[in-house]
Amino acid sequence: MTENKTYKFDYATAFSRNIGWLTQDEQAALRHKRIAIAGLGGVGGFHLLTLARLGISSFAISDLDTFELANFNRQAGAMTSTLGQPKAETLAQMAKDINPELDLRLFPGGVDSTNIDDFLEDADLYVDGLDFFALEARRAIFQKCTEKGIPIITAAPLGMGVALINYLPGGMPLNQYFGFNEGTEEQQILRFMLGLSPAMLQRCYLVDPTAVDLAKHRGPSTPMACELCAGVAASTALKILLKRGKVLTAPWGQQFDPYLNKHVRTWRPGGYKNPIQKLGIAIATKQLQQMRKMR
Repeated sequence: MTENKTYKFDYATAFSRNIGWLTQDEQAALRHKRIAIAGLGGVGGFHLLTLARLGISSFAISDLDTFELANFNRQAGAMTSTLGQPKAETLAQMAKDINPELDLRLFPGGVDSTNIDDFLEDADLYVDGLDFFALEARRAIFQKCTEKGIPIITAAPLGMGVALINYLPGGMPLNQYFGFNEGTEEQQILRFMLGLSPAMLQRCYLVDPTAVDLAKHRGPSTPMACELCAGVAASTALKILLKRGKVLTAPWGQQFDPYLNKHVRTWRPGGYKNPIQKLGIAIATKQLQQMRKMR
């Protein structure tokens, strides 16, 4: 028979295996950082749990959705026991199970103009976990982060890999890089997709193009990509928060695709207005039209 034990949480012990890759002083510094994460679905839930295991102890988190069966292939909190449960509350509890001392500010109704300042209050970093198609909320948060001088990390799950775009204060604003403020919703979505992934490595192994329907805000996903995003975002967060070395920032980007055994860096000065980027958007637009004919 296994003896029941009562365990008392101790921060230093819980995160002691980080030491070596972190100094004691760096771990202590991370303990007092605050990260804001909007969206706790595909990537946001993994972001929260990974950063909590890194020893970050303060978060503002937001999601207005509940778990459903279609989330099971990729979302950290999606299980039969959480069906119908709010994502924000579920992930908050999961994070508290890692570190019961967490300072968690919950925004279960989402982030909008009435609470965006509270959401970003005292934030040292914003990590984007919003749904790919949540352009309005993303545009507003990016703009507010720019105004407040808050660094931004966007790690996007594409195919079986990850694309990374960062914004550091003083650099090119991500709204300018992506071109969120011009054109139709479909054009904005295409610019966002091509801005995240100028190389579009994942395109060559999309076996069923009919699964992509931008008009219905639907696209395929994989669990591998979402978990890779959390690792890449957390590594970048560590560098930003501890001021450890160079961080590539927009218009620089990166994409890593383990399925193809490829890693590329991209550079698009001028963002979506860059001539090469405009050509890529035109090609993607034609391919989208061809996909529609296949349905």
